[in-house]
Amino acid sequence: MTHSTVQDPDTPSMQLDNASPAEMDLDGDLENGLIRPLDSEELVLALEEARILVIGAGGLGCEILKNLALTGFKNLDVIDMDTIDVSNLNRQFLFRRKDIGKPKAIVAAEFVMQRVPGVQVTPYFGKIQDKDDDYYRQFQTVICGLDSIEARRWINAKLVDMVDDEDPTSLKPLIDGGTEGFKGQARVILPTINSCYECSLDMFNKPTTFPICTIANTPRLPEHCIEWASVLEWPRVWGKEVKYDTDNPEHITWLYQQAQTRAEKFNITGVTYSLTQGVVKNIIPAIASTNAVIAAACCNEVFKIATSTAPYLNNYMMYTGNDGIYTYTFEHQKKPECPVCGNLTSSVTLDPNMRLDEMIDWLKDKPDAQMKKPSLRIEGLSLYMQAPPALEIATRPNLSKTLSELLEEGDIITVTDASLPVSLQMKVNWK
Repeated sequence: MTHSTVQDPDTPSMQLDNASPAEMDLDGDLENGLIRPLDSEELVLALEEARILVIGAGGLGCEILKNLALTGFKNLDVIDMDTIDVSNLNRQFLFRRKDIGKPKAIVAAEFVMQRVPGVQVTPYFGKIQDKDDDYYRQFQTVICGLDSIEARRWINAKLVDMVDDEDPTSLKPLIDGGTEGFKGQARVILPTINSCYECSLDMFNKPTTFPICTIANTPRLPEHCIEWASVLEWPRVWGKEVKYDTDNPEHITWLYQQAQTRAEKFNITGVTYSLTQGVVKNIIPAIASTNAVIAAACCNEVFKIATSTAPYLNNYMMYTGNDGIYTYTFEHQKKPECPVCGNLTSSVTLDPNMRLDEMIDWLKDKPDAQMKKPSLRIEGLSLYMQAPPALEIATRPNLSKTLSELLEEGDIITVTDASLPVSLQMKVNWK
């Protein structure tokens, strides 16, 4: 794995990537730049004084907490909103069978403190959205081991929004790790300085969906049969108002049995209980070794930032373990028009005859937006508001109107969404 330039890419002495040992004056580089050797006392002090927030106590989070504690960090906090399930025990090694049903954050904190004396781990069982700016200001670095794009977007936007140019301590580096089967990524985000999570949103594919006509009439894959059972057969049998619970074994068993029966009818093989669970929960199987690799890479970056002893990643590392081990690092460019960290209002070219409800659907499908429930307004007028209920009812008639009835070219639409703590600004141009 190669690392690119460090904190100041314009400083020649910091270009360490491709220089041979004979070309590098390490003593001079370390003394004159931001990287310098620390004696053992300084190193211990740096680790003891740093306060690190770990978001997520699942497969990645357990590895991250263990790594940070064993590295020598003494003040850790962990946030997780989930409880422990029996399916977690094969890879989330901070938990035992007796812990099933208990909050992950609390159990993980207790386990780490018991095994690593001198480490203080403060847990919070709840959502990251429950905490305010003052909470996040306590930390030197935030490290994420999340399986939710929505949660990543929220914490990224929160840390960007907190940056105050007059207060250097307001900048909190965000180290983000993610895994998907045998693949993973680690990245270093310096809010407002390099590309943020939102800048790279269009790199992530939307979850796979299957056409209704295929799953209803001509299924060819076991996944088609499972989708049929969950999307069509469940509401037909139980009613549209009854939703299945993806964490209820009885519900998953029912879906599995229905899917298996349909698969036999069409001579399709491969429907299993675990596949059924994976499809309805949109899960990609977690690989413990991938979690270990990515967690180690992320914790390595936290150590380098906390101690300034080595160049940190600039700014994206991809790992592939399908056939051997392959890593690739590159600098993901910051987007000037990024709705979170950019300094430009994004421009959009729209058909004036598009209805407002069609525009909302377009925002949901837009790769670099991926809104859940967007609300839109222009100066002096609410176009459509998702909440509160009274305002939603009042603005609902606008959904069937064309954009030209509601807007003029050059108007700036402010878009808010529950998935982001900041608003987006879009300047409208007509096709």
